[in-house]
Amino acid sequence: MKGFSKILRNTDTKNRLSVPVRFLKSLPPFKLGSHAVEFEATDEKGETWAFQCSTRKRGPYRKPVLTTGWVAFVKSKKLQIGDKVRFVKYRNRATATISYRVRAEKEIRIFGAIFGYAPI
Repeated sequence: MKGFSKILRNTDTKNRLSVPVRFLKSLPPFKLGSHAVEFEATDEKGETWAFQCSTRKRGPYRKPVLTTGWVAFVKSKKLQIGDKVRFVKYRNRATATISYRVRAEKEIRIFGAIFGYAPI
């Protein structure tokens, strides 16, 4: 099981989600010469979301981001700056199939202090 979580910033809620470079190893392989890969992730309600992860075409730093499908996910979940998202890769031991899960969490504030996060 591999994945990451991130507290969302302005760009994450409006355009694209910056992804840690280490998460690239968890994604399906990029086709030779391609700078993008598509994958699907299932949320807590069982809904499947299609995402595209792309990297820079040039330069030493790949800077991966989720583009296609990301803004629709943000709008559907009504995510805002300060909310959290988690992506996790799972491998079914019996069938050896790979799947991804995505979990959106709302920031909980009490008297202005962050108390924690609640799943959406």
